[in-house]
Amino acid sequence: MAVAEGTRNRAERRLRDVKGRRANYGSVGGGRITVRACVFGCLTSHCDLPQRLPGMTAHPSEQITTGTPAERRLVFEPIPPGTLQGIRTAGVDEAGNLLTVQTDTDGGSPLRCCLRESAPGDRVLLIAYTPPGTRGAYAERGPVFIHAERCGGYRTPDRYPPALSHRQQVVRAYDRDGRIADGVLVHGGDHAMSAIRELLARPDVVLVHLRNVGYGCYNFAVRHG
Repeated sequence: MAVAEGTRNRAERRLRDVKGRRANYGSVGGGRITVRACVFGCLTSHCDLPQRLPGMTAHPSEQITTGTPAERRLVFEPIPPGTLQGIRTAGVDEAGNLLTVQTDTDGGSPLRCCLRESAPGDRVLLIAYTPPGTRGAYAERGPVFIHAERCGGYRTPDRYPPALSHRQQVVRAYDRDGRIADGVLVHGGDHAMSAIRELLARPDVVLVHLRNVGYGCYNFAVRHG
């Protein structure tokens, strides 16, 4: 009997110990541990943060805390409105060609003033223009469409133009001397963004052009802000 009672007393002490630990450290409900008290003084809100698996990307707030450099801002540039207004006012383009207003009956032409495609019936101009960032033998001049009258321009210069994101294009990179450094064929906006970031990360590249595939005509430029 003494042996049996001693065994029972030890079992009761173990049960009290287990209950005490549950009261101090938490309870299990719905497959999740809810912490009530932490022996090292951590707050419940800290303990409830999801645990990141090895190799997963840190949250933006954690990147700031740990000093990880933020991704550099990109600027998507149409032809500057001031440049376009000067051409419209002069009545000639930079090559001296007289401006002739056309009605785009079909639509679908990329407009370099507002970085969207023309709609059927839009009044447009076809002008000769030298894109930025090119010099010497690489300073090529080519035809581009713009609105015949002043328009609202491109209002989200921190975003890849959504109205052109479906277009297949060539991302052409230029160095600080205005020479072609590289070129990549892309199949749409998401693919283009990957190529743009990769090219602008190179130390020898200062800006990129987005150009039509068939004729190589200039659409817009991208550089770090």
